[in-house]
Amino acid sequence: MPYPSDRERDRPWVMRTYAGHSSAAKSNELYRRNLAKGQTGLSVAFDLPTQTGYDPDHELARGEVGKVGVPVGHLGDMRTLFDGIPLGSANTSMTINATAMWLLALYVTVAQEQADAEGTDWHEVVARLAGTTQNDIIKEYLSRGTYVFPPGPSLRLITDMVAFTVANVPKWNPINICSYHLQEVGATPVQEVAYSMCTAIAVLDAVRDSGQLPQEEFGNVVARISFFVNAGVRFIEEMCKMRAFTELWDEICRDRYGIDDPKQRRFRYGVQVNSLGLTEAQPENNVQRIVLEMLAVSLSRKARARAIQLPAWNEALGLPRPWDQQWALRMQQVLAYETDLLEYEDIFDGSPVIQAKVDEILAGARAEIDRVQAMGGAVAAVESGYMKTQMVGSLAERRRRIEVGEEVIVGVNKFDTTEPSPLQAEGAKAIETVDPVAEREAVAAIAQWRATRDDKAVQDSLDVLRAAAKTDANLMAATLSCAKAGVTTGEWSAALREVFGEYRAPTGVSGASAIGEAGAELAKVRDWVRSTGDELGERLRVLVGKPGLDGHSNGAEQIAVRARDTGFEVVYQGIRLTADQIVSAAVQEGVHVVGLSILSGSHLEAVPAVVEGLRAAGAGDIPVVVGGIIPPDDAETLLAGGVARVFTPKDYEMTQIMAEIVRVIREAHDLPDQDGLSDQDGLTEQ
Repeated sequence: MPYPSDRERDRPWVMRTYAGHSSAAKSNELYRRNLAKGQTGLSVAFDLPTQTGYDPDHELARGEVGKVGVPVGHLGDMRTLFDGIPLGSANTSMTINATAMWLLALYVTVAQEQADAEGTDWHEVVARLAGTTQNDIIKEYLSRGTYVFPPGPSLRLITDMVAFTVANVPKWNPINICSYHLQEVGATPVQEVAYSMCTAIAVLDAVRDSGQLPQEEFGNVVARISFFVNAGVRFIEEMCKMRAFTELWDEICRDRYGIDDPKQRRFRYGVQVNSLGLTEAQPENNVQRIVLEMLAVSLSRKARARAIQLPAWNEALGLPRPWDQQWALRMQQVLAYETDLLEYEDIFDGSPVIQAKVDEILAGARAEIDRVQAMGGAVAAVESGYMKTQMVGSLAERRRRIEVGEEVIVGVNKFDTTEPSPLQAEGAKAIETVDPVAEREAVAAIAQWRATRDDKAVQDSLDVLRAAAKTDANLMAATLSCAKAGVTTGEWSAALREVFGEYRAPTGVSGASAIGEAGAELAKVRDWVRSTGDELGERLRVLVGKPGLDGHSNGAEQIAVRARDTGFEVVYQGIRLTADQIVSAAVQEGVHVVGLSILSGSHLEAVPAVVEGLRAAGAGDIPVVVGGIIPPDDAETLLAGGVARVFTPKDYEMTQIMAEIVRVIREAHDLPDQDGLSDQDGLTEQ
């Protein structure tokens, strides 16, 4: 980081592409190609079973293996993933949280093996390892949903990793405090800054109070805290947010923790610009969105990102192809090498407009931090549901603004006429698809791995892990032993589940509402819900379900909030449900419709399992509707298989979605369409 003080060019940021899918071997090929194209760092996307601590053959992993990232089930997979990539000179970011300790242990073990193979001192190689484990479990309870253990034990795992890396892997960032995902589930800039800082305070307090490191080492702990942020298309506001982040972090490090060295107080952050802000409608518009969002984190020299990864234009459609990822990388390279951006001091210093916005964000963030700290800190604010409820409410308000046109989304709620896109022309194969054979191969491979290892060594290492988890010992040593013995991801997690238990975070739905909803259409749907219930002799009930391991629950939560606001009785049990659990709840609650939300690409496996389960339970008359990132061909397959409706991101008007769900219920009960809700009233069929 230190920036030059003269007029020479600033050095470019680390350029990454978030990537991984299908298998360790295929992902390794992708990484090598990306590095050959000028990418200067790796950003590993793990699949959902790996992120949530399951092996590929677990029931909950069905349909999820290799879909949103690479499956890593054991040391052999990690060897394959980085085959031919010297870890001692790499810069690797790993998006991993609940199982971060496990994946870091595998990574360190492979680095040791590479050093031994080269005849070099593995201690020196491990000391050179550079990169990041995301490891921000607080935001998992609020957004992505890949948590496993309760907050207390999760914070203990983070603390142990921080202590271990500061002592043994000094260039590694053991945690990436993530405001990125908070923005994607509705956080305002003030909430994004405040809740990220509250998480950082919780982690630093836990490390300090653990006594694992001497006081004189605490400055090094603070220096290894990094951040991962989001940048939306309101790039002036986003840039001001980053300046506020920088100023507030310096203040907290200095005043709360007594860190005197300015270098240790630097706000070090990487960024991926807003992926969930990309649109399915007119997706070519996403290119300019991505570029504008990149400017937000690069224009201000004092608050410039030190690592950037950009999504591809078609991520709202599905998995991007290598060519799409190359396009995103070239955007960074053009900005860094063709423009004069890196030749100047900060161009915003002295601007009263910029400073006023920074001060506004700072004032709001300080007040919200004080509010959370008064509750007992970030963990207490998670357990009470406070932070989750605040963000669900913020997202509901943003959805309202979009639906009534107060917030314009080009190509979606305004300027929606379009020419046919050559990028999506017939035969263009606009997205990457994961061959279903990848899951079968992963299941077979992990069975083979278990058959060829030393079972006694595996069980002994797991026994040591369980025993250590019952004490206050640092768990990295036991985890490294497990990695070397051949333990699998699912076995490591299961051992800790036995000791720590599992956890279900508050959904935030009960306290949120679409406040200020424009009345006419909502009132009509509310009346229709009430009258349909009267005709059936009971209040309409909807079950909102999240099958499989997809933890991105903001869409399901917003549907649950809007359904409740229109008069439905809502059954919502949160994330990570099996098909059997969803079917059982639907039958027990006597719901009139089941709504499934899936963004992970597992819809062709997870949805039929629920439909078939309802039929087997004698409840095949309960209609099923589905929402998520679902390509048109897959939508046709689901409809042909008995799904009543499929909604995708282009169906952004949730009140209309509610109207369509009422139609589905009426169709299922042979009730006629009701006067007063015809197409001319704006409640068109989806």
